[in-house]
Amino acid sequence: MEKLIGMAKQFRDDETGAAMVEYSILVGIIAGAAILAIVAIGLWVSGRFTNLCGIMNTSGIGTCNAGAGTGT
Repeated sequence: MEKLIGMAKQFRDDETGAAMVEYSILVGIIAGAAILAIVAIGLWVSGRFTNLCGIMNTSGIGTCNAGAGTGT
């Protein structure tokens, strides 16, 4: 019986599982923030490239196809 009580106390006092869960949640939040930042930067660059292609096409400097990513 004392062995069972000792195991119960050890299980109660063990906090390594809780720390692992906290670190896992933190890693998930950081990964989500990184993915959102990468997507936002990609959309910003794509918009800038599309605007540049529009300016090139109307100014006579050259031609640009924003969808294909080509220009002359």
